[in-house]
Amino acid sequence: MVVLGIESSCDETSVALVKKGNQVLSNVVASQIKDHREYGGVVPELASRKHLENIEPVFQLGLKQAKLKPQDIDLIAVTQGPGLTGSLLIGVSFARALAYNLKKKLVGVHHIESHLYSPFLENSKLKFPFISLVVSGGHTALFHVKGIGKYRQLGHTVDDAVGEAYDKVAKMLELGYPGGPIVDRLAKEGDPKAISFPRAMLHSKNLNFSFSGLKTAVLYHIRKYPSLKKVPVADVCASFQEAVMDVLVAKIKKATQQSKVETITMAGGVACNSRLRVRLNELADQQGWQFFYPSPIMCTDNAAMIAGLGYHKRGLAKSPQSTSLKLEARPTWAIA
Repeated sequence: MVVLGIESSCDETSVALVKKGNQVLSNVVASQIKDHREYGGVVPELASRKHLENIEPVFQLGLKQAKLKPQDIDLIAVTQGPGLTGSLLIGVSFARALAYNLKKKLVGVHHIESHLYSPFLENSKLKFPFISLVVSGGHTALFHVKGIGKYRQLGHTVDDAVGEAYDKVAKMLELGYPGGPIVDRLAKEGDPKAISFPRAMLHSKNLNFSFSGLKTAVLYHIRKYPSLKKVPVADVCASFQEAVMDVLVAKIKKATQQSKVETITMAGGVACNSRLRVRLNELADQQGWQFFYPSPIMCTDNAAMIAGLGYHKRGLAKSPQSTSLKLEARPTWAIA
């Protein structure tokens, strides 16, 4: 069973071909970071236009790298939501047209659920159940995952997602976009204890997160200096990052203990963060838990995770005549 995955929920156009749910034959990702950098964030209209330009050549390159022809595809899986409306429409429309033309079955996949699945693409030892932390520019949430389609959201951010907070802090310090990798790099040169930033909801009874107050605290601290040139940027980055890590680690520890499981995973763009990987590895070692996470290319939005999950969702795919022209984008699709 060869599944074609198509991902276009935000600012990456990706096509992948995956066999039997975890054998990645190709995974092509066309990033739009350079296109959005001058605006300091993703511009929805620009994103959808770039998807329109990229989708066909990315599809052809995916086939070439996998050494397959369109007729070799058994199933098409596409990100149906959540995401930017215009961006989703490009991917869904392309998938519908392709399914109709090739007479292949089509299944819509939930973007966040595919992130939950992503560690399976490279870790054959990962077994259910586990606690998963999904962290990205648009999402920060904890899930208890018992199986494919069997999960419960334990907590979520009530305001900014982690990646969003990183981008905003980087913008305050005029470091560039995207902010996550830049702040992470500079944090290695600073003192994480230099500035006492707040750890919002650290001791709350629930498993929710809040990062808007931390972002504001960073802003007020920067304003104490006569100019941006006087700000100890590395110390600010290190202290900000450690405040984020303290909350994330505390919440995933609490969630895992409450759920009585011994395996944790993480996924999403911020799962590339070097400090987060160190802190969660330390936690897992201390508690005797197993810890799994994807490689950087599988952390960001990619079609391999869409195709992999699509393999397990193939029972939901109806005949091409009933679905290929009716599958719709779902920008605000709730995971549960």
